[in-house]
Amino acid sequence: MSRILCLIMLSLGLVQTAIADESEHDRISEYLTQKFGLAKAKAEQISGAVQTAAEKYSLPPALLLAIISIESRFKEKAKGPRGATGLMQVVPAAHKGLLRNVKDLTQPDANIEAGSAILHGYMQSAGGDLNLALKSYGGSLAYAQKVSLRVQTFAPVVGVAGKPDDAMPSAAQTAACEAHAIDNCPTSASGARSFFIPSASAASDPASIGLSAAAPASAP
Repeated sequence: MSRILCLIMLSLGLVQTAIADESEHDRISEYLTQKFGLAKAKAEQISGAVQTAAEKYSLPPALLLAIISIESRFKEKAKGPRGATGLMQVVPAAHKGLLRNVKDLTQPDANIEAGSAILHGYMQSAGGDLNLALKSYGGSLAYAQKVSLRVQTFAPVVGVAGKPDDAMPSAAQTAACEAHAIDNCPTSASGARSFFIPSASAASDPASIGLSAAAPASAP
């Protein structure tokens, strides 16, 4: 009976997550249309790409949105120093291996996937320290601080401020599921997608603020 109850709880959690994800998608696309003047179809495409990458690489959607807004202000054909391209200003020369099958970095899906993969790689190299990962991505701790401030702008768009979203299953649902060894248990709200808040004492480097990088000297 307890296993059946757990399955019911898991099913309800997944349904709630699906509904919330759809609502989040609508909120993001509507915000991008109103705030950045994107066409509805383009806003929906970017919103979907952000959600997909966030789920795949365990990154908060608000974090990816913050990076995109700083790097390109959601202009998919944006160009920057050293050939930085697209929404997340990915530098092809610095990530040849990762991008060997990518044909067009101006396409939102491809660009957000690539940028998220790069950030995820930096996270792994930094032992999970997102400040250091963002320093590698953008070139300075000041960049990490700027991203953290921008995350706060997008947090209400994707859910409750200070949380990755309000659609994550409860800890009780996750614990019950794992206790009965059921596959594909959901991640609780206290999982890897939590926000980070860099220290207010992060070093300031005005020369690098706002510059697209995503290509430090030692790429992963």
